[in-house]
Amino acid sequence: MADFFDLLKKRRSIRLFEDRGLSTDQVLEIIRDSTWAPSSGNGQPWRFIVVNNREMIKRLSDESKANLLAYLDQNPEAPIRVYEAVLRNENFNVFYNAPCLVLIAGPKDVRSLYVDCALAASYFMLGAAARGLGTCWVDLGGNIKHPETLEEIGLPADYRIVAPIIIGYPQIIPDPPDRKDPIILKVLE
Repeated sequence: MADFFDLLKKRRSIRLFEDRGLSTDQVLEIIRDSTWAPSSGNGQPWRFIVVNNREMIKRLSDESKANLLAYLDQNPEAPIRVYEAVLRNENFNVFYNAPCLVLIAGPKDVRSLYVDCALAASYFMLGAAARGLGTCWVDLGGNIKHPETLEEIGLPADYRIVAPIIIGYPQIIPDPPDRKDPIILKVLE
């Protein structure tokens, strides 16, 4: 197990994975650890979908891309326009051909859902890194809307995907980028 403070500094977003899968049991262990994350009122609204099948991950990528491109056609000035070229590339997989995908989701009516799921996602990514695995939160991959697909992956109609996270064995772990000093607006003593 890595030292916690080293882990904070060394965890990177990984987009290149070795060509080997990981067991569902490994992923479930990391998910169990991630549920120790804090949540508003200890509501623990997060739910997890594990996709440990590359063919299904590719299908989810294709659907996300199609939905994003349809959105761009309707909203030509949308900020995601910066991704248009890669989204139009038929070989681009929004999940970077990762061996496994974990979708962190929860009920749409939970006011703190995004924060609660983001905290669980942080614990998940740190838990994976501590085990020598790489992750990346891929927001472009959360645009799965087709009712049949949502049913197939087990997402209830009143839930939304908050954090699509890919996981696998990293080919390389990039050096950390420089960090800016924190900007403290004010200290009241």
